[in-house]
Amino acid sequence: MTHNRSRPPCRHRRLARRTWLAVLALLVGSLGWSIGEALTYPGKDSDAARLAEWGRDHELGFVVDQLENLRYDLNPPRVGGTLSAEALARMRGPHEADGENGDPAAPGPEAHGPAVGSRRGAPPAPQIPLHARMRTFVTPALPGEGVFRTLATDHGEPIVQGTYLRPDSDHTSYEAAVAWISQKHARFRLHPGFREPGGSFDVPPTIPEGHRKGLLATWNGGFRVTNGDSRGGFYLDGKLVGELRDGVASEVFHRDGSIGIGEWGRDVSMTSDVVGVRQCLGLMVDHGKVVDDVDDEHQWGASDQGRMFVERSGVGVTAQGDIVMVVGQALSARTLAELMQRAGAVRAMSLDMNRAWPSFMYYDAGQHPSDPEPTNILDFDNPPDRYYDKATRDFVAVYAR
Repeated sequence: MTHNRSRPPCRHRRLARRTWLAVLALLVGSLGWSIGEALTYPGKDSDAARLAEWGRDHELGFVVDQLENLRYDLNPPRVGGTLSAEALARMRGPHEADGENGDPAAPGPEAHGPAVGSRRGAPPAPQIPLHARMRTFVTPALPGEGVFRTLATDHGEPIVQGTYLRPDSDHTSYEAAVAWISQKHARFRLHPGFREPGGSFDVPPTIPEGHRKGLLATWNGGFRVTNGDSRGGFYLDGKLVGELRDGVASEVFHRDGSIGIGEWGRDVSMTSDVVGVRQCLGLMVDHGKVVDDVDDEHQWGASDQGRMFVERSGVGVTAQGDIVMVVGQALSARTLAELMQRAGAVRAMSLDMNRAWPSFMYYDAGQHPSDPEPTNILDFDNPPDRYYDKATRDFVAVYAR
């Protein structure tokens, strides 16, 4: 009798099944470890932001963009309506004298209230005047709308000023915030993020204790450099990530603490006194006018996000060299550009978008000059002390001179 010593087919199937299950378990375990690492790295990014960044890091950027588009389609920003009580109070600020039509009466010095960030005692009258009121997009204006107030001071001078506006006549239940900074009285410093652009720099990805005295403001960086979204590069203290490209909008940081904003290769370029460059997309405002292609959605974000009314931020420079920075809750590329242009920018650029990334904080040194208290000019995902911890992405810090 002949015996067939070969393994039965069912045993082959069981062996193959176990092999595939082991491979699947290994893949799931590796995936779980990778996502777990993304959810637990340092910093104060939200879980949603961490997962989105993980997706973009793993060639899933298209999926992330489509999910963001789907979320927008299912829950678009509200049209019409009024601001919340909290937003109205924030817009009104310290102003007390308002006309019946919502236009603030011409305020005397006392109507602006005590300066945020001022030191104790009665300082001499400031030499820097409050910025002229901005022309609003919606009429009649609400109490305090477009009227600048002091956000942060040094020796009683209102170096950082801000105001709030509704961004357009449709999205009247949302706010945009505009900050103005006197360049003559401020120093600007570029900080890296420990993940974006990553790498090793002499400048830390945070504002650590012992280095906060004189801190007035911070704002976020732009689209990611390492995956090409910014269409430009990042340069700091002699180290370059990506490529500094001609024609790309750029924040340029100089050794003396000043900042320039313009088109690389035309308005700004590499010189011996340049210590930092942050590039992102193209100029939105040029020669004091909103650029012709501002409605080309592919210029300002993936897919059709240029036309989406989402959270956005941008920064510009005035003809006098002062800085204006805008963050808003429901902005298109056009309304962001129009806000910066109306705030006085002759050149201005987009930074970042969506709830996780736009930010502007101002700092109150009244109680603790060496550890000033941060305040978000508008509420987004990140807490106001975002940059007191290790920051995922690069940012700009502003100090008193």
